[in-house]
Amino acid sequence: MLSIVGHPALLMPLAVVGSAVARGAPAPVLQAAALASAAVAVGVGLYSLRQVRAGRWQHMDASVPRERSQLNLFLVLLLSGMAVLLVWTGQPPVVAAGLAVGAGVVAVAHLFRRRLKLSLHAAFGVFAAALAWPAMLAMLVLMLLAAGVGWSRLALGRHTRAEVLLGLALGALAGMVFQGLAA
Repeated sequence: MLSIVGHPALLMPLAVVGSAVARGAPAPVLQAAALASAAVAVGVGLYSLRQVRAGRWQHMDASVPRERSQLNLFLVLLLSGMAVLLVWTGQPPVVAAGLAVGAGVVAVAHLFRRRLKLSLHAAFGVFAAALAWPAMLAMLVLMLLAAGVGWSRLALGRHTRAEVLLGLALGALAGMVFQGLAA
């Protein structure tokens, strides 16, 4: 259940909207951020579903190395493309930066794929917590959720302890990069 509640496709759109609200974003920026995040989540869901229905993937989770590689490449392109679209439509750079940093997280995971399967669930859990800054209570709740998601990925046998810990660290790094860009 924690892996579902903390799934990046559900968690990140909520974190992006929460961050935009906390930062006092005007309604048009809030709408653009929400639409971009939702579009990425829906795009990933539809792509994964199509792969499973076509018999190219075993499961929506894309745990087989070939499937994960395809998903990661799709995610990098989708997140980067959405970031470019936001800049092109005149949105504030901070909105596009969040998507670009997310693409960076996936790209790093993809680069390390031959050695280990970094937990993107854990990485995006911590990244979501960083988006909540400076709302300390929201950050704490999201960090606890990220830890729970990390535990669930271990319990489900989807990742090793090293893969979860490195995913958490990657998410923290992404959060610091984003906060540096947002400042």
